[in-house]
Amino acid sequence: GMLTPHVEVDGPIADESSVWRILRPEPIPLISYPYEWCFSQLKDAAHLTLDIQRIALDYGMCLKDASAYNVQFHRGRPIFIDTLSFEPYVEGLPWVAYRQFCQHFLAPLAVMAKRDVRLMQLKRAQIDGLPLDLASILLPRRTWLNFGLMTHLHLHARAQKAFAASHKAPSETTRRFSKVSKTGLTGLLAGLRKTISRLDWKPGGTEWGDYYNDTNYSDSSFEAKRRHIESFLDDVDPTEVWDLGANIGLFSRIASNRGLPTVAFDIDPTAVETNYRQVREQNESSLLPLLLDLTNPSPGLGWNSTERDALTCRGPVDCIMALALIHHLSISNNVPFGQVASFFADLCSHSLIIEFVPKSDSQAQRLLRSRNDIFNEYDHEHFEQAFSEYFTIRKAEPIEGSERILYLMNKNHAL
Repeated sequence: GMLTPHVEVDGPIADESSVWRILRPEPIPLISYPYEWCFSQLKDAAHLTLDIQRIALDYGMCLKDASAYNVQFHRGRPIFIDTLSFEPYVEGLPWVAYRQFCQHFLAPLAVMAKRDVRLMQLKRAQIDGLPLDLASILLPRRTWLNFGLMTHLHLHARAQKAFAASHKAPSETTRRFSKVSKTGLTGLLAGLRKTISRLDWKPGGTEWGDYYNDTNYSDSSFEAKRRHIESFLDDVDPTEVWDLGANIGLFSRIASNRGLPTVAFDIDPTAVETNYRQVREQNESSLLPLLLDLTNPSPGLGWNSTERDALTCRGPVDCIMALALIHHLSISNNVPFGQVASFFADLCSHSLIIEFVPKSDSQAQRLLRSRNDIFNEYDHEHFEQAFSEYFTIRKAEPIEGSERILYLMNKNHAL
């Protein structure tokens, strides 16, 4: 159950001498990347990779790759997708993927836990994992007293640097002492797992992590909003949903509890961490929390900028939800309504459920405290006019107990 399910199939083969089996894996609705995961998602992916390597040894096999990109989140849990990463184990050889594992998993987890969780975004700049020498510099000096981090990260970084500076071929003595028995390799895996298990990050202290504890919604307003969203989803009947600005996924679960594959995107690490922990604890299978800054979404990365897809290349989806989001985009980030509407039209193929938050709302006022109100056209009339260029407004339901309006829109197919 740790590997992506697959079936063996027949198919056209260009060179039969190079093919043993053809596998058709089960499709995964959305491919996500490590720089979009929260701390616990990366930690769970690390544990999965180590567990697979340990089990593979029992069958005389070994992972030749330990890239975080070999893991995806499917049906609420991490799953290993690169079934071609296995090769026969050779007695005495060290784990060839050890350095890659430390760069892709241990180093980023360590700097997130010991320095700052926002350093997760280094994963986007360092697509082949966080260099160990850089991680060693970033980590506090006290981490040298942590045996696991000292061994697998700090000293590992020094060994890498010394090896890179040496232009000599390894001697026979070096080769002899570099051999690792299966027992030693098993011990290495156990040490890595113990080190990673002890790394922890406690969610909190972020700007929007406690959003629902500091909102102007009454219980009746929450319930009214929920009823409208349920009604809209009944009308739309989508096959999948993206919830943009989902926070801890309170309203995302209206969709996911129906069995709809739902992705809950949010910019706040605490919110995404909290959301994922709930998914894990409650064994939810239809909700995937991911980190995303909508004003700087994941671009195309890697070779020819196509090795890792941009967000827009992974859509569109039937339905997107953008609840209590428009004021963050248009007030905090100065994005005009028309550009927001155009972006949303690129992401969805059919329906948009969007909440308009007026300037008089306390959350909008919170954003305006630190800046001049230059948003003369920020009102529901200009909002409707701008979105009508890309969508047809089907319903506009005021949320009782507030001045907010919840809209159901259909994309104009002429686009």
